[in-house]
Amino acid sequence: MAENEAEAVEGGKYLLESGAPELVIKAQILAGGRGKGTFDTGFKGGVHFATDPAKCGEYVKQMIGNRLTTKQTLPEGVPVQKVMVAHALDISRETYLAVLMDREFNGPVIVGSPDGGMDIEEVAEKTPERIFTMPIDINDGISMEQALEMAKNLQFTGEKANTAAEQIMKLYNMFIAVDATQVEINPFGETPQGEVVCFDAKINFDDNAAYRQQDIFAMGDDTETDPREVEAEKFGLNYVGMDGDIGCLVNGAGLAMATMDIIKLEGGEPANFLDLGGGVQESGVFEALRIITSDAAVKVVLVNIFGGIVNCEIIARGVNRAYEELGITTPLVCRLEGTNVDSAKEILAKGGHPVITSDSFGEAAVKAVAALPK
Repeated sequence: MAENEAEAVEGGKYLLESGAPELVIKAQILAGGRGKGTFDTGFKGGVHFATDPAKCGEYVKQMIGNRLTTKQTLPEGVPVQKVMVAHALDISRETYLAVLMDREFNGPVIVGSPDGGMDIEEVAEKTPERIFTMPIDINDGISMEQALEMAKNLQFTGEKANTAAEQIMKLYNMFIAVDATQVEINPFGETPQGEVVCFDAKINFDDNAAYRQQDIFAMGDDTETDPREVEAEKFGLNYVGMDGDIGCLVNGAGLAMATMDIIKLEGGEPANFLDLGGGVQESGVFEALRIITSDAAVKVVLVNIFGGIVNCEIIARGVNRAYEELGITTPLVCRLEGTNVDSAKEILAKGGHPVITSDSFGEAAVKAVAALPK
């Protein structure tokens, strides 16, 4: 992984001296279509090939620090901070392999198909008989017999079947060791020289295991993520920015969707999706309002809470604190219902802040739209 020209040259030399006949140089961004992408400097392509370390360095120099635009990025593109320099391999045959947690089987499952390099959903729809599913007992782990069976399902033969089975076992064991929810290899294939290779991999990690996989989660790259989403995640909040001007603060994803719908029904446009979650405390409410009101596009805030697990008093105290410490000037409409709603309304009233209250969902949306500056 190179972050500058010198590292790319050094890495290229090492790989070529180690026997790589050719190098692939790949911009590392969280988007597909890199090969056909364009940099803001006019340089074409986020994927290149080279057999000369110096040329490898030139490519990396053209990529690092510049923005790459592909069919999957926003028009302004994404800054490239790292470039992968790797052994380039030809592929003679492609298969599909994945290890994933499956609710139907209550545990890990290995899914494979001899039809790799394609959309696996399309394969499953058109030729379901070519999808092989193998549940694995999470207590016993995977056996060599199971791995060999899957390798043969993927049409590996002879010694390549044994090699593929060994890799399948290693992939499963890694899946368990890193608390993954999915390890997808597409393609899991062969080279013209008969090597069995994981050519491309995608791994999803279980957020609930972050405390146990600190080294892995420390590698997370937030440079391509909305900074408001990153900030919200620190406080256990679920935030998605949108293009409107009415900020939404709710508890529960379903209520968030309904709130956005009713805002649009009344002629407004939601500025965000922000779910406090069920275990939110006063500090979380405060931070949520801080994030919402820091968005210059937000002209009104709609707080819509149905207190089941959430205590409405916590919401009311968080709103008062936000007014006192943030100096909120944005109109704020607050609808509370559920646990301790009456005492929560008293807390809001004693705060003496210009909160626009509402007793119903629909009325709250009407008041929020009405509070928009004309």
